[in-house]
Amino acid sequence: MSDAKPLIGFIGQGWIGKNYANDFEARGYATVRYALEEPYKANKDHIKDCDIVFIAVPTPSTPSGFDASIVESAFPLIGKGKIAVVKSTILPGTTTRFQEQNPDIVILYAPEFLSEATAAHDAAHPFSNIMGLSTDDVLHRDAANRVLSVLPDAPFTHICSSTEAELVKYSHNMSGYVQIVLFNILYDLAQKTGADWDNVQKALAADPYISNRYAKPVHKTGRGAGGGCFIKDMAALRMLAQQIAPEDTKAIAALKAFECKNIDLLTSSGKDLGLLKGVYGDNPEVCDS
Repeated sequence: MSDAKPLIGFIGQGWIGKNYANDFEARGYATVRYALEEPYKANKDHIKDCDIVFIAVPTPSTPSGFDASIVESAFPLIGKGKIAVVKSTILPGTTTRFQEQNPDIVILYAPEFLSEATAAHDAAHPFSNIMGLSTDDVLHRDAANRVLSVLPDAPFTHICSSTEAELVKYSHNMSGYVQIVLFNILYDLAQKTGADWDNVQKALAADPYISNRYAKPVHKTGRGAGGGCFIKDMAALRMLAQQIAPEDTKAIAALKAFECKNIDLLTSSGKDLGLLKGVYGDNPEVCDS
């Protein structure tokens, strides 16, 4: 086997794809970056030459539903027999469908855990490297190990099914979402009882059982779970639950309740209103039922 480093491709150069590409280049890998923007759009035909291609493109949720079509459009650019690694957040079961539709390439799902403010550090210092297999066979396991061999070391490495890996990503994001909303509720109760939230916050910060990353009523620019992931991902998860588990009315109601409370928090603090409208439109019907 050749000791030459594989050529690494990236489809999508938003803050996720760009920081991953920067990290690979800093570690001595040759890369090809393709995106619709300059100066990357000229590299479209060169993606097929890459041995491993990371896909980090938008997967929006809109009033019409979840949309993975941008990810889907990336696969024809990848060379036959090459490895595609989806980093975009997609609903559980999507990678297996992508693999069935694209039998000439090997498709894996690897959730990303970058935060926009610390993305460069997060890309270089992952807390976990997870490889999701769309098919559990020798070909896909070899591909997963090959990808793991070019990633920065992480304290936790795991190979599982792509559906399980997709659920890991949603679990990560929705844990933060729920915690932000919950601590906003607790904050408001503190105000009603005359309690000083600063005193409560000091105790929470010392509690080893609470993830203090999201245990604050004000998160980033305002109240509520916002940003490019939280709003769209909760909407997508709730729509998935309605589709595949309509009989679980209490679970669906719980998800809707968190959504509606979060919409209220974002709206009242003027936070991420454009993102909110992109997901729910002008009148969020989720709060009508």
